[in-house]
Amino acid sequence: MRLAVLFLALALTACKPPERTTAGTAPPMDTKLLDQDIGYIARKARPAAFDVAVLNIDGGESWSLMGDRAFPLQSVFKAPLAAAVLAAVDRRELSLDEPITITDKDLSPPWSPIGAAWPAIRTYTVRDLLVQAVEVSDNTAADVLMRRIGGPGQVQAWLDERGVKDLRIDRYEREIQVECWGMPTFRPEWRTEAAFNAARFTVPPAARHAALVNYLTDPRDTSTTTAALDFLRKLETGELLSPASTKFLLRMMSETKTGQTRIKAGLPLDVAFAHKTGTGGTDQGINAATNDIGVITLKNGHRYAVAVFLAGSTLPEPDRDALFAAVGRAVMRAVK
Repeated sequence: MRLAVLFLALALTACKPPERTTAGTAPPMDTKLLDQDIGYIARKARPAAFDVAVLNIDGGESWSLMGDRAFPLQSVFKAPLAAAVLAAVDRRELSLDEPITITDKDLSPPWSPIGAAWPAIRTYTVRDLLVQAVEVSDNTAADVLMRRIGGPGQVQAWLDERGVKDLRIDRYEREIQVECWGMPTFRPEWRTEAAFNAARFTVPPAARHAALVNYLTDPRDTSTTTAALDFLRKLETGELLSPASTKFLLRMMSETKTGQTRIKAGLPLDVAFAHKTGTGGTDQGINAATNDIGVITLKNGHRYAVAVFLAGSTLPEPDRDALFAAVGRAVMRAVK
């Protein structure tokens, strides 16, 4: 019964046929192959909510399975957050070398190696925190940076000013990660995974499930796949940041430690991939969200943005990641 309620609330995947738009003169993608391959992958993802979108950055051609459904971002938001931080650096309102000392009030829920290392290590530069947020996906690093530039509202305002629509940044990780499971306000003593999970499991199972359903249908901190592609395109083409900041962010996204078995696992070794993942927790067999967005650069220099979002899946993690790797292979088939 709980799963039925969850999947009804998600308003799942069989909503409309794939969308295509074409512009420019770059070699076109094989959209028939995308229809076939991604359609097959989407069927394997059922009954979870699943969407894929692909953009030929150099030609303007795009393809999406749905494109307009909002999905929970989870840590994918750390890429636009980092861009907003680097925009402040570009405006000289902030320095990459500025030291920030972390107190107990600054700590956030796991995943956070910074939180686990506290208080032995307390001081980091803005550059350090960016690397931890993007490459390691550290929640404390992300929240400290967001607070330093004025909070979620400032990040959202920056995205709005640059015309990135339908990508919402509303809360700190310290808010999202407890609300997702019906937990009370985050406490610093929950900074390790063991302590956080122990606190999570004090919430009755029915209350955790209800909180998860609410999270999966909450419009806050969500994005459509097409909005994610728009952000990636503007980042890759230098519309968001200075050349130096653009290069720095894309380098961090290329060196991210997360998601090695997702889209990247389906790409040839000679293909570059700058990406950001997002991963929610799993409770009572239901995973909150598994995401991956990034820019693929082929040896010939052609660039393709791809976004894959999965929410409310009952598949184990290896099977979820295998869907993403299959998308990577499908995109490569379609762009050759």
